[in-house]
Amino acid sequence: MSFARPFDRAAENLLRRDRLVVLAGLIVITALAWAYLVYLVLRTDMGGMDAHGESMAGMLQLAPWSATDALLMFVMWAVMMVGMMLPSATPMVLLYARVVRHKADDDNPMTNSAAFLAGYVIVWTLFSAAATALQWSLEQAALLSPMMVSTSPILGGLLLIVAAIYQWTPHKDACLRRCRAPAWFLSQHWRDGAGGALRMGLVHGAWCLACCWALMLLLFVGGVMNLLVIAAIMIFVLLEKVAPGGRILGRAGAVLLGLTGIGLLVGF
Repeated sequence: MSFARPFDRAAENLLRRDRLVVLAGLIVITALAWAYLVYLVLRTDMGGMDAHGESMAGMLQLAPWSATDALLMFVMWAVMMVGMMLPSATPMVLLYARVVRHKADDDNPMTNSAAFLAGYVIVWTLFSAAATALQWSLEQAALLSPMMVSTSPILGGLLLIVAAIYQWTPHKDACLRRCRAPAWFLSQHWRDGAGGALRMGLVHGAWCLACCWALMLLLFVGGVMNLLVIAAIMIFVLLEKVAPGGRILGRAGAVLLGLTGIGLLVGF
């Protein structure tokens, strides 16, 4: 009996379980992101010290940011985007891992799946940089409180109305259709190798960002560090992308957002 056969069988079983490995990795990454967010909120509520020895509460004061403040805010946004967006990207990543495993010319499915995920995360990391800059601008204009909540009913109302209107636009529909059709996306944008996987992740991330950017701005209305608001947006995005009636849900939610925004503007 050949000693190679048990080894080959074990390798084949491992490849068959690669989707479980990818899923476990996504769950761990998401859980770590949420753990970090909870840690930040608890430390801020207690007025504790961050990893650099600076008071988190002090960092949130309306004052010019130092380079450390800007870096910490950027890290917070980047981790928050990972925690919010990975759940809705999971079906795409898992389907990609399955397709890679079945391609005879690809012998490194884990590496390619990691590259695909890296491309997706890079897009949202770039968004995090833009969100950090926007937060700084709003704070300097005294439009955000030290806890990063809008202090202006006009700003809050306008952000809600913008998000509501965008939910009904043809551009939103086009982006959402691509996010809801993993098989179609892979058939249209497939590239071989780790470099191709990275490029595909970037493209998918760009479509996802175009679909959800307006909803992310609602963090400035409900509170950038409000875990309930973060969780609500995450669940809304997840259902919009994967639920059978996701498009209808998104438009129904837009009506509620618009009415809430109008209420803020007229002072209800």
